[in-house]
Amino acid sequence: MNRYLPDPAATDEFAAQLSAVLPADVAGWIMLLEGELGAGKSTFARALIHAMGHEGAVPSPTYTLVEPYQLPAATIYHIDLYRISDEEELQFLGWTELEDGFRLVEWPQRVPGLRQSADLLLHLDYVDHGRHAELLSLSERAEKVISRLDEDSDTQLQD
Repeated sequence: MNRYLPDPAATDEFAAQLSAVLPADVAGWIMLLEGELGAGKSTFARALIHAMGHEGAVPSPTYTLVEPYQLPAATIYHIDLYRISDEEELQFLGWTELEDGFRLVEWPQRVPGLRQSADLLLHLDYVDHGRHAELLSLSERAEKVISRLDEDSDTQLQD
């Protein structure tokens, strides 16, 4: 699925649409966010975390590496792997202890094997003054999410 996001408001809307089609129980899900520095990974993560029900600030996990958000329906772990150099370092982060929540991971390319266990991949690129977003399904359960998101987009275009 591809989207053009001309501004932060479009990014917020895309995140809200994704949130609306995610299952109620996202424990164990992993969503990867890829793109150059400044491409909008943190902006999208912040918008998705708010769309999933968090109120208040959503700081970047650049220095903490993991920012947890305890919501009524789920725990979200916003994770930044920019400073990670290999898969072994994930264990020091307590990676397996985060399996109870929805892991939203920036800079996943720092740990190449991570893609094999992920569900969704959002790749962001600069286009003019906006961003191009490509959302990919990496698991069977994520295919349903992408299908529902496509259906909702088609319905909105017809309205």
